[in-house]
Formats: sequence, C-alpha cells, structure tokens
Amino acid sequence: MDFLDFSSYDLDTWTSFFKEHWLVLVIALIVLFLIIRIVKTVVKWAIVAAIVLGIVVYSGYSMDDLKEIGSEFAETMKQEAVNAMVGGAEDATFVTNEDGTFTVKTNNVELTGEPGANEVSISFRGAPLGKWELDNTIQTFIEQAKQNG
Repeated sequence: MDFLDFSSYDLDTWTSFFKEHWLVLVIALIVLFLIIRIVKTVVKWAIVAAIVLGIVVYSGYSMDDLKEIGSEFAETMKQEAVNAMVGGAEDATFVTNEDGTFTVKTNNVELTGEPGANEVSISFRGAPLGKWELDNTIQTFIEQAKQNG
C-alpha cells in the first residue's frame, strides 16, 4: 500500500509528532481498545475505521490517501456481505412482493430486485451497500433462498 509509505520519515519526524500529539494518540488508542472489547458487530469496525481515519487526517494525509482508504473499506464491507450470503444461504428466505419485486433475507443480508433485471439492491446488517450486478454468487444465493421456501 503506497499511501502507507513512511520511508521518507526519519526518527526525528516521528519523535516530534509523538511529542506534540501524544495525548490525542493515547486517548484514541484507549477508545479503540474499549470499542474492540465491548462492541461485537460490524458497527465496531465502522467506529474503529472512523477513529483511525480521524487520526490519519490529524496526522496530515492527503484527500487522495483518504479516498484510497475509503475504497478499501468499501471493498471490505462488500466482501463481508458476500461472505454473509455464502454462509447464510441455508437460512435465506425468498419473498415475492406485491409490486412484482422479490426480497431475499437472512439475519445479516437483505437483497431486493426485479425478476429478469441484472442488478439487485443489497443491505448488510441494515446498512445499504447500493446496487450490485448479478454474479454467480448472488444468483446462487437467490436460487438457494427459493429452494428454502
């Protein structure tokens, strides 16, 4: 990851940064450890990511660096949703809605789409992840939910 290239920083730069901002860093670390120990859901990682991003911004990263971090976080959330689909397919329920659309639900994932369309709307643990194109994983998830009844 190029945005985490600290090779241009020397020991004096780091020492100066830690001396000037030690209190903020200590408070952030304490809050992170408390969150990791107490909160047991994906919300925990969203809070951790927000705190880390706050520290990153505070330490002087550019907006391009933050965009790359945001893209990586979004990709991680998508991967978590896919993993939840694969792991929860046996518990998925398929419902045909009155307006002709369908909804597939598990404890963690909700997928809504129109028959014949090539994209579906996905929510992961209540957080909307947007519209995704149908791929083999999503199609298999929908078919498994139909078989479940």
